Amino acid sequence: MPLNYCRRMALEKAQFLNLKTDEIILTADTTVSVGRRILGKPIDVDEARVFLTLLSGRRHKVITAIAARTSTEVKVISVVSQVKFKRLSINELSLYLNSKEWEGKAGGYAIQGLGSEFIPWISGSYSGIVGLPLSQAISLLKSLGWEQ
Repeated sequence: MPLNYCRRMALEKAQFLNLKTDEIILTADTTVSVGRRILGKPIDVDEARVFLTLLSGRRHKVITAIAARTSTEVKVISVVSQVKFKRLSINELSLYLNSKEWEGKAGGYAIQGLGSEFIPWISGSYSGIVGLPLSQAISLLKSLGWEQ
């Protein structure tokens, strides 16, 4: 299940370091899912083409899980957003793939870049789709004693 996977990844990242008593670590993981299928970061242009073709003309979920940890406590939250992709033409797909913006991006696209032209509608957290839902991250840090 994509939500559980995303939460587990954020939590594993948070557990990686040893912390001093006054330290807080914040980690996150973003996953794109179509149904139960998880679309990670494409390994090459062919996989990016498969991902973008799958997303074309459909809605999908972008899940960002955030984990915050002190030396004695850990909290994990998830933010789930819905994204609608327009139907991509062959030319649009080729141009985007040639831009290489898909590299290192979950689902093979970046809403904050050229990929924004493919997205007529979202429901949820724009910053969560980018990769870190800021309001929720700040609230989580504050709940562990962080002060601005």
